[in-house]
Amino acid sequence: MGVTFGIHIGPQNIDIQDLRRLWTYADTHGFKWISVWDHFYEAPPVDGNSPHFEAVALMSAIACETRNVEIGCLVFCASYRNPGLLTKSLITIDHLSGGRAAIGLGAGWHEMEHNAFGYPFRPPKERLDLLEENIRAIRMLLDQDRTTFEGTYVRLTNAAMYPKPVRRPMPIWVGGQGERRTLRIAARYADGWNVPYIGPEDYKHKSEVLDRWCEKEGRDPATIKRSINLGFYMAASQAQAEAAWEKLRRQWGASERSPRSPEAMAAGSLVGGPRDVVDQIGRFVDVGVTALNIAFRPPVDWEALDAFVEEVMPKFA
Repeated sequence: MGVTFGIHIGPQNIDIQDLRRLWTYADTHGFKWISVWDHFYEAPPVDGNSPHFEAVALMSAIACETRNVEIGCLVFCASYRNPGLLTKSLITIDHLSGGRAAIGLGAGWHEMEHNAFGYPFRPPKERLDLLEENIRAIRMLLDQDRTTFEGTYVRLTNAAMYPKPVRRPMPIWVGGQGERRTLRIAARYADGWNVPYIGPEDYKHKSEVLDRWCEKEGRDPATIKRSINLGFYMAASQAQAEAAWEKLRRQWGASERSPRSPEAMAAGSLVGGPRDVVDQIGRFVDVGVTALNIAFRPPVDWEALDAFVEEVMPKFA
């Protein structure tokens, strides 16, 4: 029944000291993974006025200040960075960490920040085409001595990428749940697949779709690692369970721009007291989840995090 646990943090409405405290906590309390996300503005979207830190710089700091956890971003938006520059940045982070960095890529969804910062918010098909070109180009840069790539969005001409990463192959994770394109892209190119904020039955279904795409692509499904991000709304005790539910409803009911309703978010979250959360994780384990990241939107409830480590994680060792 072994499950590995990670922490995923949205670096919004939080200061650097608390971020530093969180990644240090993850590194010293049995977590196997820590990741940030890649946004300019808060998520769920409100007005863009929330303080928010940048992902590459944070990953660099995590690499220098941790010793154990794997370090990622779930996920870098394919629209925001030239794939050559992103690859160079992440190889640097891999060396800073001694080979603990991973690459996470997704098509992007946050229209408000695209518009604000001059990135074209393309139709879904074009965003997915761009994602696929990015993954192909990055894999070539990681593995080949020289890379020439001529796509619709990505062009590389005899490009060299040195040094190579410490960890080879350096894993590429694809994030998302789209059944027609995203999961097929994962089946073709990814070392790992991550999906955020869905319930156990949805996870089971999406994982089976990924298996079917693997079959069509001639890929062994067992070669793709899988993980899920679940919103963390656990209270430190059963007596505070209702307050945890209220926090979720307040956070996800605050904006008409939100891509999810509170009800939908609840299905992909851990909510309530420690006993509730043990039961909820058990349902994910029953459908095959073996890697689970608890996802924070600050403020961090440190007492609840301690309770998770002491009362929940040992149940799944």
